[in-house]
Amino acid sequence: MGVIKRQDLAEGEHSFALWKDTAEHEISGVLNGKNTYFSDPAGSFSAGDGKQGEGVDDLPRRIWAMAVRYSLFLLERKAPGEGVEVRVAPWGAIKILDGPASDPHNLTPPDVIELEPDVWLRLACGITTWAEEKEAGHISAVGERDDLSDLLPL
Repeated sequence: MGVIKRQDLAEGEHSFALWKDTAEHEISGVLNGKNTYFSDPAGSFSAGDGKQGEGVDDLPRRIWAMAVRYSLFLLERKAPGEGVEVRVAPWGAIKILDGPASDPHNLTPPDVIELEPDVWLRLACGITTWAEEKEAGHISAVGERDDLSDLLPL
């Protein structure tokens, strides 16, 4: 369990729930208050008129970090293994799923998935789907096992 310390699990769980609640509130406010909503390339949710309200972008950096680490911990427990590396920089990387492990010379598994923290958390919380994020170009994935949709949301 390298992505989060055991003593930080409760804080991580709280941070993950807080991020999810904030994102859902932000989205529902945009959807209920405006006729349009979109996710810009940076990943923040905003109303069609370009105004942004209080939301996930306003959460402290530690909340983001602990939410990412805790959600990666959940994924690691859900799909243990060494075959696929999931990277959510700057806060964590894990290896999951059975399969060929890292090459002993370069230590990188044959399948690598890289995500921005906001993209990862939206997926982990079920706010967006793998297909939506992949189509939007928000997921960098290399290898045969480049789809985590069967494991998400957490």
